[in-house]
Amino acid sequence: MKKLQFVAGALLAATLVVPTTSAVATSAKGGGATAWTPAAGDAGRIAVKDSSHDGDPVKAEYERKASPSTKRTLWNKNGPNTTAYSGSGSRIIKFQACDENDWAPDDCSGWKAP
Repeated sequence: MKKLQFVAGALLAATLVVPTTSAVATSAKGGGATAWTPAAGDAGRIAVKDSSHDGDPVKAEYERKASPSTKRTLWNKNGPNTTAYSGSGSRIIKFQACDENDWAPDDCSGWKAP
């Protein structure tokens, strides 16, 4: 019985000490664009998926912790049902998803913080 208690205690301690790499992603949807971060389990990456069939590209606009006043843009010009991923960098601190509209304002989600 003591051995079982020791093993159970060791397993509990291991789950509390070992950090997890999976993070819950925050997503934003604007028109046919969906963006989320962390992407691929990396808080320094963002992804944007095109769910529309309108022929226009989608984009994720975002800022990183290392350069909070620099707006960056990740374009997905590959068409419907495709996803584009950014490179890794410092943590994404805010972002929005936009579906581009030719000759009209883009459909954007508004800014979100992960």
